[in-house]
Amino acid sequence: MSVLGRLLHNRRAGDTHTAWNLPNLHGPELLTLTSRHFGHGEAMPKAHCGKNIGGDNLSPHLAWTPPPAATAQLLLVVEDIDVPLTKPAVHCVALVDPATAHLEPGALAARTPGPGVRVLRSTIGRGYQGPGPIKGHGPHRYIFQLFALETPLDSIPDAPSPDRARPRALLPAITAPVLGRGRLTGTYER
Repeated sequence: MSVLGRLLHNRRAGDTHTAWNLPNLHGPELLTLTSRHFGHGEAMPKAHCGKNIGGDNLSPHLAWTPPPAATAQLLLVVEDIDVPLTKPAVHCVALVDPATAHLEPGALAARTPGPGVRVLRSTIGRGYQGPGPIKGHGPHRYIFQLFALETPLDSIPDAPSPDRARPRALLPAITAPVLGRGRLTGTYER
């Protein structure tokens, strides 16, 4: 076990400050989010982890049930709730065309996003940033959260630019009604 991991073992951000728990992103839980690479609460394969720990930084396959008919845009947020900080680390933020029913592996890449995907800034960079927890810190949970928005983010008055804003400024500023939402949790431990 790593000394740093052992020292920080009990420090975890928790889920209080996740996108899921923001009052403006509450909505009915109508979407079922799945991946063919891991089940809810299961370990994520190393291919989907960051290159700093020997992974390929490949975003996993994601699929979901059809969003409500009035959905104008899907918002995907991936957060590590076990990072030893005061708030979860945002590993990915993306806007997805509501006609898209799934994302193939790698569709959240910053330079070559999949069809219908627009990657935004995260805490770590742009595009998908795979798990890379501190060795010996224990299991980390990565929450994939999908929100069906009634209004595209670019159309929300007084909201920061989705392409330039950091997640902690962008997510609380969303005023579009959430028509449905779903989530999937993957884990990883070093």
